[in-house]
Amino acid sequence: MRILRFFKITLISLRYGLDQMILEHEPSGLLMRLANGIFFWRDLSAPRAVRLRQALEALGPIFVKFGQLLSTRRDLMPTDIADELAKLQDQVPPFPSDQAAAELERVYGRPVSQVFAHFERDPVASASVAQVHFARLHDKDGGHEVAVKILRPGITNIIVNDLALLEVAAALLEKVWADGKRLKPREVVGEFQKYLHDELDLMREAANCSQLRRNFANSPLLLIPEVYWDWCSNSVMVMERMKGTPISQVDKLRAQGVDVPALARAGVEIFFTQVFRDGFFHADMHPGNIFVATDDTHRGKYIALDFGIVGTLTDIDKNYLAQNFLAFFQRDYKRVAQTHIESGWAPADTRVDEFEASIRAVCEPIFDRPLKDISFGRVLLRLFQTSRRFNVEIQPQLVLLQKTLLNIEGLGRELDPELDLWKTAKPFLERWMNEQLGWRGLLRNIKQEAPHWAGQLPQLPRLVHQALTQPRSGDLAEPLAQLLREQRMQTYLLAVIALLLAAGLVILARF
Repeated sequence: MRILRFFKITLISLRYGLDQMILEHEPSGLLMRLANGIFFWRDLSAPRAVRLRQALEALGPIFVKFGQLLSTRRDLMPTDIADELAKLQDQVPPFPSDQAAAELERVYGRPVSQVFAHFERDPVASASVAQVHFARLHDKDGGHEVAVKILRPGITNIIVNDLALLEVAAALLEKVWADGKRLKPREVVGEFQKYLHDELDLMREAANCSQLRRNFANSPLLLIPEVYWDWCSNSVMVMERMKGTPISQVDKLRAQGVDVPALARAGVEIFFTQVFRDGFFHADMHPGNIFVATDDTHRGKYIALDFGIVGTLTDIDKNYLAQNFLAFFQRDYKRVAQTHIESGWAPADTRVDEFEASIRAVCEPIFDRPLKDISFGRVLLRLFQTSRRFNVEIQPQLVLLQKTLLNIEGLGRELDPELDLWKTAKPFLERWMNEQLGWRGLLRNIKQEAPHWAGQLPQLPRLVHQALTQPRSGDLAEPLAQLLREQRMQTYLLAVIALLLAAGLVILARF
């Protein structure tokens, strides 16, 4: 099976002249002329970027998805190719309704009619991994309206084979391309593989949906569907049916009384809240996955759908990004350069003044302009060119964040071309940094760590006694010194807690 797939990929690649993209780097040009002589029947009049897009579409949905990912990696792709790959649309014909019904009966062990009071056989949406049908449950409340997501039959084997071939191609690319090691194509494929496998497990997607719903419980900005766990499995996900207007239908939203400029600002706040407050964000925010509520109760709220791809960030990532964003907003390019070096992204011997000057040349022109006059694609391209010059290592874990930023740009342009992204985001980031580094952050960290300190402090005498009575197997000075340091630190922190509590009691007593 994998060999046949390899031959198919090879034939399609030759048909669209993808071999030229590799052979054009061969200095003598002999191999290029030889290939053109052998495959004289090919029509290669279209630009290389167009031929690459057409080849990926011919290879199937997994390669289309990979092309979509590559379109966000402008550090890896030339400009013409990145622009063309951004046009890829994952529009896949639905699989037969009989197969969908058969999968449901396999999962539930009974006919579809016994699970759902009504099941619409025609899917409402179809993508590369799954398709969605509307239905109504049998329940005592009269039948909840639900959306049923069903995994494509046989998709797992197709993905496994295609990913194996992508890994081989990435390894080859890393060896033959001068920038291969710095740009980490194998790690990019690894990230792609991870997210694709996550998409194949609809229980994981249901958990993602549930987590986002919990994060935005009672939010005035965002609605997340409820998951009906009793009807979910690895290949079937059942969730609340959400009713609204696609966010791309701006004129219709205005006619329905939605404040579109406010909607654009809310989108920025939702994104930064997910990234910096939660470190857990919806990473597939293209217009097809975003609706807007238009009923009287929730008018103007975002409705998020399709939770197969989410991104996560560590506290280190969040602090690094927040410092960089704020430095950008404050036009402190020296701080941006220093943060890159301190984080290890740029080599330690990088000259800060030269790096600062290059970043300033990229970013200064975009400030004080409305969103309609700013192309993040071009800004990112110039930043990546700067990163290449200074040997900055691209961090694969942030690829999804970059992709989401580009999606946010597209949504913002469509909703309100006059939106000033910088002025909208800056107050939120400043507030978040104050909460992290100010007294609120201190109190929150103390609250989180207090149970750990309470459990550890009583154990310190026993641990010291054990260390003193154990047979000498080396120098005990450093372990004992470490124990004493921990004891002093925890004693100090408990004293701080006591002082804060006392201060609070004094303040309360005055009232």
